[in-house]
Amino acid sequence: MAITAVRNAERLVTMNSERREIINGTVLVDGNKIIFVGDNEEANQWLQNQSFEVEEDIDASGTVVLPGLINCHHHLYQTLTRSIGTAQGLSLFDWLKTLYPIWGRMDGEAVYVSARLGLAELLLSGATTVADHLYLFPNGAKLDDEIRAAQELGVRFHPTRGSMSLGESRGGLPPDNLCEDEDDILADCIRVLDKFHDPDPYSMLRLGLAPCSPFSVSADLMRKTAELARQYPAVNLHTHLAETIDENRFCQLQFGMRPLEYMESLGWTGKDVWYAHMVHPDEEEISTLAKTQSGVCHCPTSNMILASGIAPIRQMCDADVRVGLGVDGSASNDGNHLLGEARQAMLLQRVGWPGFESSAGRFSAREALELATLGGARVLNRDDIGSLEAGKAADLVSFRIDDISHAGAMSDPVASLLTCAPGRVWYSMINGQSVVEQGEIPGLDLDLLVQQHNQISQRMLTKVEK
Repeated sequence: MAITAVRNAERLVTMNSERREIINGTVLVDGNKIIFVGDNEEANQWLQNQSFEVEEDIDASGTVVLPGLINCHHHLYQTLTRSIGTAQGLSLFDWLKTLYPIWGRMDGEAVYVSARLGLAELLLSGATTVADHLYLFPNGAKLDDEIRAAQELGVRFHPTRGSMSLGESRGGLPPDNLCEDEDDILADCIRVLDKFHDPDPYSMLRLGLAPCSPFSVSADLMRKTAELARQYPAVNLHTHLAETIDENRFCQLQFGMRPLEYMESLGWTGKDVWYAHMVHPDEEEISTLAKTQSGVCHCPTSNMILASGIAPIRQMCDADVRVGLGVDGSASNDGNHLLGEARQAMLLQRVGWPGFESSAGRFSAREALELATLGGARVLNRDDIGSLEAGKAADLVSFRIDDISHAGAMSDPVASLLTCAPGRVWYSMINGQSVVEQGEIPGLDLDLLVQQHNQISQRMLTKVEK
């Protein structure tokens, strides 16, 4: 039987229960599964006792090999509107009001092309699994459009069918013309779940349901969405929560409760729920997150650019809250570099705290890499990704450390991935298939894709100006 071998890694980071890191590491892959992980000598001995033959041999010398990175929160369509509002320093609510009219000019082609571009950028940064939150469907756009893009690129995809139903006329934040009828929302949720959702192990496509936020949907829609999701296996629930102080105030004024308390009242806590941001929980809420096993996706760059605050990730991790990483929207981050996001998470937990001048060690590079791998798998409720172990899905990435950016960092090549400038992935495998080779995506004309993307972006901006 023919298998693939990734050999000679300078360091192989398994993220297994012992957090083993292997010098001269080898991963053996049969189909879409890992069948062996060890050093080169152990792998050769194992192969001598098996009936496998190595058909594809990938020399990973001079690289660190990791489990594929997992992005738990994104808005791929926002690649079309980078640097709008963020360059001027707008906070979240003002930023949203500025961009809603532009996003209202999207159509299916815009969703598809922006997803292709954003996913390509994520692939080149080490992402292998991507969760996306699409909550705007103007001009005939559908969740199907971004799913097509992910399938073409070979990304393990967790799209969530988002929604907005509470417009300005009903006390919400978004304009009425970008909101949908709630019955129509639920009907389309059923349609996409029935058409696309795959709950099986090693699934390449699992859907979630994701009303946008407490200030853009009704309580009734939140409840009905949770009830619907729980009728299907492995369908998770997702929303933005406690991203800013303004949101906390909105919930207290509108509902008489803090955001997490409001979510609890709607049945929106549990292992099948994860929240984007959670920048402003108090100690009691961190305890509630841990007790209910509700997940959190930390988006450090977006939170800094929009001046939302610093999420207390150290405290959450210490309380055993399920925490993963997300690059968030490409218009509130202006980039799609998941390894870079892990670096930001590491750095941000070292500043801005009482006694921070002596807290440089309060969050390590390895802890940040764990958020981007095992942490993401926990948040998305997956036990088949996030580590390099026999029986896990064959998702792995390899970063060069023999280049100019990592020169002099051989004392700890694993930490150097984050302490030095984050690099471009050299090799990436998803579900046993090579998707990045020599730092490029085979068969993808990036120059043409960028040109198509920018034409759509300019068209949307021109229409709004007119």
